[in-house]
Amino acid sequence: MSVSGGGAGGPAAVTRRAWEVFARQSYEEPLHHVGAVREDDEELALVSARSIYDEQPWIEMIIVPRDEVREAISA
Repeated sequence: MSVSGGGAGGPAAVTRRAWEVFARQSYEEPLHHVGAVREDDEELALVSARSIYDEQPWIEMIIVPRDEVREAISA
């Protein structure tokens, strides 16, 4: 997603990276996908993920850049 903003030097494009969010409520269960966020950097993505997906009492939550996810099996 690109956002244009005005400034003295003209429009500036900012690319927001997509981050996939995974979480679990107990160590016995696997991580599962709970959603995604789009932010400029990792720190903002962590804050967004915590604030958006805080409806459950997660014991672990991780984010992964979408462009770093690799397909293990392809049909």
